[in-house]
Amino acid sequence: MNSISTDYNLFLTFFNTYSQSGFKNINPADRLMLDLEDMMEKNNQFFYVDDLLQIQILYTSQRSKDMMGIDPEILNPYHFFEATHPADISRLSLGRAQLFKMANDLFLAQKGTALLSTNFRTRNAEGAYSNILVQLYLFYTEVPYKTIITLKIHTNIDWFKKLTHGYHYYLGNDLNYFRYPDEPLLLTGSMLSDREFEIIRLIEKGCNSEQIADQLFISLHTVNTHRKNILRKTGKTNISDVIYDLLESGVL
Repeated sequence: MNSISTDYNLFLTFFNTYSQSGFKNINPADRLMLDLEDMMEKNNQFFYVDDLLQIQILYTSQRSKDMMGIDPEILNPYHFFEATHPADISRLSLGRAQLFKMANDLFLAQKGTALLSTNFRTRNAEGAYSNILVQLYLFYTEVPYKTIITLKIHTNIDWFKKLTHGYHYYLGNDLNYFRYPDEPLLLTGSMLSDREFEIIRLIEKGCNSEQIADQLFISLHTVNTHRKNILRKTGKTNISDVIYDLLESGVL
């Protein structure tokens, strides 16, 4: 871990340096870009910048080739739906829903920044699936027009064996919440399993435990065990509070 660089200020320096030009004419030989690429190689990362409202990628770092097997010049916004593990498509879709909700809040306020992170499995350069943490900075800008720019950092976290089902997000101007991922950061997710989310969705629709057991072809005892685990993991005392928080955050 001593070789890991955690200077995420480099990303902010990159954004502040090149945002005025629309992230055009970036020289890979610039000292800043060399430092960024060196840090990302050590951290097993790559990043790209896109215009969220125009659905257009403005810049992709060179390491997309090493990590994803994709040339930076041809990476498109839809690639990750094509490369995501089938079992994680719903996670990716929920993450995008939360992203657009936060972007809408920023656009209506016409100011501010936000952070969002989630993780899912996606194909790597070898064609196998890797667990990737995606950290997003959202910025409202009026240069050259009003839009939301996102800087998306992809970090390989295969060393973290759990796959959290939740989102870490923040709406405000303090970007110090972002850092190189460690276990405490990743464990701030809800850690709910796909089955637990199924049960929560059925409860939200008005199903009782017996109906849930019938629909999922599991025992009533198993349903009740899942309900207890949901409360334990979320620190809540009743399921209605869990549902309220998930609806408010855009996860459910």
